[in-house]
Amino acid sequence: MNPARCGYPGDVDEPTTAPTPDGDEPPGAPQVTSVLDGDVATLTLTGELTEDARRPLVRTMTDLLLGRPSLQRVRLDLRGVTYLNSAGIAVLVQLQKLGQPRGVDVVLVAPPATVARPLQLSGLWLRFPVEEAD
Repeated sequence: MNPARCGYPGDVDEPTTAPTPDGDEPPGAPQVTSVLDGDVATLTLTGELTEDARRPLVRTMTDLLLGRPSLQRVRLDLRGVTYLNSAGIAVLVQLQKLGQPRGVDVVLVAPPATVARPLQLSGLWLRFPVEEAD
């Protein structure tokens, strides 16, 4: 039983990947890990931020919102993102919209140029608060 999904306090580190039908991860497959520290969750994404990242990110965000009513902030650590396309940008906007009704801030942590530049070009850069890495 996962403590974060039951609403119990404690740190959680849970990897989520998008495997292929044969069980192998394709090159660049996104991997999401989450760590809960009080009312702040940090989701770390490595790999490509594309449509393939939607399911693990949205599932993790939904689990956090349902299991942690006191959640205040979700930090998206994107330092390991190697590629971002328009579907990935849509995923970021979707995560932000999931948190809005509960007043949960979605913050980008140290986004690399592969993330920052497409967001700037799309005009969505100012939509997201940005933090420096710890």
